[in-house]
Amino acid sequence: MEIKEIQNLIKFVAKSGAHEVKLETDDFKITIKTNADALVPETQTTVQTIPSMVVQASQPPIAATEAEPPSKKETESANNEEENLITIKSPMIGTFYRKPSPDKDVFIEVGDTIKEGDVLCVVEAMKLFNEIESEVSGKIVKILVDDSSPVEFDQPLFLVEPA
Repeated sequence: MEIKEIQNLIKFVAKSGAHEVKLETDDFKITIKTNADALVPETQTTVQTIPSMVVQASQPPIAATEAEPPSKKETESANNEEENLITIKSPMIGTFYRKPSPDKDVFIEVGDTIKEGDVLCVVEAMKLFNEIESEVSGKIVKILVDDSSPVEFDQPLFLVEPA
């Protein structure tokens, strides 16, 4: 692996929000850790020095607006529906693709019936395109990730109603 590829991997990990990524091959082993304990300050302060003058600008924190909480009946029905569903998660960090190539049709749509071993999507990591196969049979209820979006390890990708 060349230094440029390592630098690109570090940038990708930093943008993805992952806290730790380990990559191991026969030739090398890389562990990239980000500072998960760093806190985002409530206000941002910018200091710019101008000859014989210091300028400070600060932004107040944005006030959170309270949304009306869902009713107990809505919450219970949503939980009952989701309890019966199986979540298919990403086995790796990378870029999620619904198609095998730009000129091809998507692997699956919402409502499609799948069986164990069917290819659901592709996750591209470091120029390698990895087909993600289903480990369950059932019906696709929801696709949780947009095409060409970055995904993290163990991020939910699909909701499946088991057969």
